[in-house]
This record gives sequence, C-alpha cells and structure tokens, in this order.
Amino acid sequence: MKYKRILLKLSGEALMGERQYGIDPKILAEYAEEIKQIHDKGVEIAIVIGGGNIFRGVAGASNGMDRVQGDYMGMLATVINGMALQGALEDKGMLTRLQTALKIEAIAEPYIKRRAVRHLEKGRVVIFGAGTGNPYFTTDTAAVLRGVEVQADVILKGTRVDGIYSADPEKDKEAVKFDYISFEDVLKKGLNVMDTTAFTLSQENKLPIIVFDMNKRGNLLKICQGENVGTVVSV
Repeated sequence: MKYKRILLKLSGEALMGERQYGIDPKILAEYAEEIKQIHDKGVEIAIVIGGGNIFRGVAGASNGMDRVQGDYMGMLATVINGMALQGALEDKGMLTRLQTALKIEAIAEPYIKRRAVRHLEKGRVVIFGAGTGNPYFTTDTAAVLRGVEVQADVILKGTRVDGIYSADPEKDKEAVKFDYISFEDVLKKGLNVMDTTAFTLSQENKLPIIVFDMNKRGNLLKICQGENVGTVVSV
C-alpha cells in the first residue's frame, strides 16, 4: 500500500444522500464498506467529518444568530455524524474510537494526540469530532490539523466531484481536470480546494491533499494502492 496512515475528510452534506438534511443510512453503509476495504489491507485510518447536513454556523450567523454559538452547534453536529459513522463501521466489524475536541465523556474520549496515535497503531479507526474545538475554524482546518498531529501520510478529501478542475465542471463544460497540481499553482490560479487556513497549514507541513469522488466505489482503495485517482496537491 502506498499510504500507511491516512486522514479521511468527509463532508456532512455527503451523508444526506438524496435527502434535504440528516443522514441516509444507505450512504453511511456504503462509506463503511469502502473504509473496510482499506482497513482490511492494514491502512491506519483517521476520519474527520463535517456537520453541514445538520447545522451550518455561517447560515445561523446570517440569520441573526451569534456566530460563536452557531459554530459550537456545528461542532455538536459533527459529533452526531461521528457517532453515526462509528455505528456503521462497527456494524462491519471494525474497532473504532470517537475522540472529541469538546469534552463529552458519556459518548466519546477527549482528544489526546498520543492516545489517538496508539489507537491507530492498534488498527482502530479513529473518528475526530467537534472540529478543532474552537469557533471560526472549519472542519477542513480540523482535518489538516489532526492529520499533521497524528503524522498522517496524506489528507484524502472525499467530495462529489472527481478532482480539482480549472473551473466548476458542473457549470463550465470547458473545465479541465488536474491530475497533479502544486500548492503554489492552486493559490496562483485561485482554485478552491479547502479554506485558506486549512490549505496553508497543509502547505507549511508538506502534507499532500488528494481530492477525489468518495461516491465512486473502490476509489478509496485505489488511492491507497497508489493508483491515479482524483487530484493530488503536493509541494
């Protein structure tokens, strides 16, 4: 396997499937199956999941809600998603741990870097919930931060599109897909990969990002085996 330890970033919206909000159990089961494929090959897996299917802090703030309050609500939404994913993974026979940046001892361990690494070494799938634990930071930033902390080989950003394009492929038929692109070129071309804080953190720590279509069966396994799937952003 090309990658021994990965940080998989999933969006909350992806869990909705065809629904308007919430969690589609079918999508959850499909994701668990994809993750099991690489788990069975010995890949150490850490996961950060968004909360957009349940709550969005920015949307709340625009409707007159305090931004900080909204962001904390968003963090709790990621914990709900983390619990749902944990259940789906355990249904497939994997051992998991949910660690959260906010203390919720009844359902999750507090995030402790050394403990997280130990779980990974023992073959447990570790899900990181509640973002960074601070308002004004996205789950993209949380994903890169945790990836750097547990010394992941790569950040795998699972999305609805099959990579990074020169323009939005859903709107522009002339959009060209990149197989490889440097951090520098992403900034020069003004491409939207992750928010700036997350992207800069990844760049500074020379941690590559692969953007790929999580909904296409087998993609996760192909990436871990070193096949050319999605777009690789590296130094």
